[in-house]
Amino acid sequence: MSFVSNLDRLLVLDLVRVTEAAAVSAAKMVGRGDEKAADAAAVDAMRRALNKMDIQGRVVIGEGERDEAPMLYIGEEVGSGNGPKVDIALDPLEGTTIAAKAMQNSLAVIAIAEEGQLLNAPDVYMDKIAVGPGLKKGIVDLDMTTEENIKAVANAKGCSVHDILVCVLDRPRHAKLIGEIRDVGARVKLIGDGDVAGVIDTTNPETSVDIYMGSGGAPEGVLAAAALRCIGGQMQGRLIFRNDDERARAYKWGITDLNRKYSTEEMASGDVIFAATGVTDGYLLRGVHKTVNGKGYTTESVVMRSKTGTVRWVKGEHHNNYKKE
Repeated sequence: MSFVSNLDRLLVLDLVRVTEAAAVSAAKMVGRGDEKAADAAAVDAMRRALNKMDIQGRVVIGEGERDEAPMLYIGEEVGSGNGPKVDIALDPLEGTTIAAKAMQNSLAVIAIAEEGQLLNAPDVYMDKIAVGPGLKKGIVDLDMTTEENIKAVANAKGCSVHDILVCVLDRPRHAKLIGEIRDVGARVKLIGDGDVAGVIDTTNPETSVDIYMGSGGAPEGVLAAAALRCIGGQMQGRLIFRNDDERARAYKWGITDLNRKYSTEEMASGDVIFAATGVTDGYLLRGVHKTVNGKGYTTESVVMRSKTGTVRWVKGEHHNNYKKE
């Protein structure tokens, strides 16, 4: 029986507990300048929380392959072994550099779907373009030029290209793209890390972001697609392979068309549940903060479901016994 028919409410609440656990653990390492320690804290906490869930879970987007990641690696089985079979995409600490430097928009993120419904993407780069809801399907395309994409969105929104704001990861590899955006007359919002949050920004009017463009991690692309399936918007992704080793890894995970463009639905299909908890403050969520009495932590999370389009905002207060839950 499909989990969405009778277990979705339970899984929604459980997923929030999973991201809360990862966020609280990672928050203790915020600002300490140690990316690996912050990530390890989040991974360990998320794994423990997942193993308390009554699911037969398989990680399809994780911390890497088994020989590269001791926990939450691609292919790892999690959960109690009871309940529905689900595929899991996760990033226990999306924005490790952000967290290490105590900057904005670091998140603990997870998405689940029925078995076989999430793209099993290798840990390589992905070229991405995304827009928010309310625009006709196919309005942006990876095979169109930067100028064509920006003008298409501006025309659809009834505004000038000068009003369009494009979110791009601040990386040397994007120098040409940034130049093209500005040559058209559009504006650029550069982010240091955290492109799941960057894609979600296209759905939030408060950020003023109209388009997300550029390359980033393929795992983050699948997570972002899962979020867009729940809240609206559209995205395209194309895997980028820099060498034969990366191409071999793609074949290992069953990907044979190395030039394929993936739509939102091809990256995350069926009924999807997506959850995120803020680690540091950002546009989407507040981060983890100590309670007034200093004996616990407060968290802010969002959990979404594609089947119903429901978005729930969850504020939590966790006292010293939180780690024993």
